[in-house]
Amino acid sequence: MAYQRIRQPKLSDVIEQELERLIVEGTLSPGEQLPPERELAKQFDVSRPSIREAIQRLEAKRLLTRRQGGGTFVSENIWKNFSDPLLDLLSSHSETQLDLLESRHAMEGISAYFAAIRGTDEDFAQIQECLARIDSAQKNKDVEAEANAVMAFLVALTEAAHNMVLLHIVRSLAPLLEQNVLQNLKLLHRREEVLERVSKHRANIVEAIVSGHPEKAREMSHSHLAYIEETLLDLTREESRRERSLRRIQRGNDS
Repeated sequence: MAYQRIRQPKLSDVIEQELERLIVEGTLSPGEQLPPERELAKQFDVSRPSIREAIQRLEAKRLLTRRQGGGTFVSENIWKNFSDPLLDLLSSHSETQLDLLESRHAMEGISAYFAAIRGTDEDFAQIQECLARIDSAQKNKDVEAEANAVMAFLVALTEAAHNMVLLHIVRSLAPLLEQNVLQNLKLLHRREEVLERVSKHRANIVEAIVSGHPEKAREMSHSHLAYIEETLLDLTREESRRERSLRRIQRGNDS
């Protein structure tokens, strides 16, 4: 009986696959600089030519980019499937903002569900740190910092779900999502009691995740977003009534 020779994988192939895995799972983030070749060679316990070959192939795949005299970086465009013109177009329509809020039900609900099942202690620590950042920005009435912290919270939630496709979608939508969060917060800040309730909702989501209750985590996420949507619609109607009143007053003054 003739046995086929088992081909040993090249070291550069193994290194390439490992670096790809780190990029896909988000351990290596867009724009992040890789350690120098000599340090990578030491970490992988291989020669520098093997490292160099793996990096060159990842450059060809446009996963990595090399800057002259500045090192090697994960491509900034790796998560950007939506072009800037499309983002600008979507963000300029008010209907899109409500559509995006509805879409968040699916993304955040399933993220919360799987985070409760698959999340690690490190994931939970990251989520809770983001929650603390949101509370701090809210107390300082820094809406932009709060929006940034909420976006970090959403990404941390998705990372804890350990679903690479879901993480890719959220990161691709990140600019649009953050703008949506910022616009929502500017309205929600008009009512102090609303902010308190929204914060309570987030705390409930995190509690369900950390306690390992997936159905409750998903339910809390849906309740959280439904409340925000209902409140935003109410605030929008209130704003329309105010504008009509101001127009009537203006017409009265002109006559």
